[in-house]
Amino acid sequence: MGPMGVLSEENHTSEVKMELYTRLYLPGLTTPLSELASDPKPELKDSTNLVEVQIILIIAYCFIILLGVVGNSLVIHVVVKFKSMRTVTNFFIANLAVADLLVNTLCLPFTLVYTLLGEWKLGPVLCHLVPYAQGLAVHVSTVTLTVIALDRHRCIVYHLESKISKRISFLIIGVAWAISALLASPLAIFREYSLIEIIPDFKIVVCSEKWPGEGQLNYGTIYSVSMLLIQYVFPLAIISYAYTRIWTKLKNHISPGAGNDSYHQRRRKTTKMLVCVVVVFAVSWLPFHTFQLVSDIDSKVLDLKEYKLIYTVFHVIAMCSTFANPLLYGWMNSNYRTAFLAAFQCEQRLDSIHPELSGAFKAKKNLEAKKNH
Repeated sequence: MGPMGVLSEENHTSEVKMELYTRLYLPGLTTPLSELASDPKPELKDSTNLVEVQIILIIAYCFIILLGVVGNSLVIHVVVKFKSMRTVTNFFIANLAVADLLVNTLCLPFTLVYTLLGEWKLGPVLCHLVPYAQGLAVHVSTVTLTVIALDRHRCIVYHLESKISKRISFLIIGVAWAISALLASPLAIFREYSLIEIIPDFKIVVCSEKWPGEGQLNYGTIYSVSMLLIQYVFPLAIISYAYTRIWTKLKNHISPGAGNDSYHQRRRKTTKMLVCVVVVFAVSWLPFHTFQLVSDIDSKVLDLKEYKLIYTVFHVIAMCSTFANPLLYGWMNSNYRTAFLAAFQCEQRLDSIHPELSGAFKAKKNLEAKKNH
């Protein structure tokens, strides 16, 4: 191939890359690049640029952020403040709240700004930090939900009282964050903050993935599919198996006495609540993961005029999982409901709200039960 052939191929490669950048970051750009030479400011016509749509997105994101910050902060507060709430399961639940709070405070506000502006104007540090924080939080959530399911499976199916001490539970939480940080690290490492010139005198700042190599292997797609399996498919398969066995065991339970029957009912209610948490997480993230997978498999999805809007809507649905958990705790668990009420009333002890939670009251009830038998 002669010099002119090499030059021609380089020009073609440059055009292809520019077209790709345009589809990724200006999905509403309906005019072909070749026809934009006379227009220094091409018109963007995707729906996210409509004022009505932007108002709806602002309301949706603000609603999620507000409920998420208040709800998850409340969960962490009651677990730390009230001694009766400091159980191993509640420590794991508080860890879920910390992960969701990270998304509410660090990811969602900047994602909203990026969506509204159409380009990244938040600097290189946040370019690397925001996607990493979201990936980290999702990994922590899936690991924690899996740990909770396996612990309850061991306790209920095999009739074992939890041998996980509070110290071990903190160790597990630390390991979960360390593993999640490692798995999410490519989102921060293979990131590029750059200025892209769409046409002369029209440039946009983008924050995009930049994977090594230009060969046959698409490392971005490999990582994306791998994370889908590690972060979503495999954990949900394990969790589903664990809770199916737990539910079968609880359903076939034969109570030997009134005291044990009450304990069994509490276990069933707690298990129902935790299953609902998993279902909400799975359903919320399913559209987003599916859309991401389809985009990785078929790049033609990027050609959709409303690609940006579809992506944003699915992202909003996924983020609903960050505020749903505290609502489920308050609705389905009397201990959390009482703790939330005590926190709002600035009470120092839970038994000031419900005397039946006090140790003396429980001891008296146990003594009466023994006398009756």
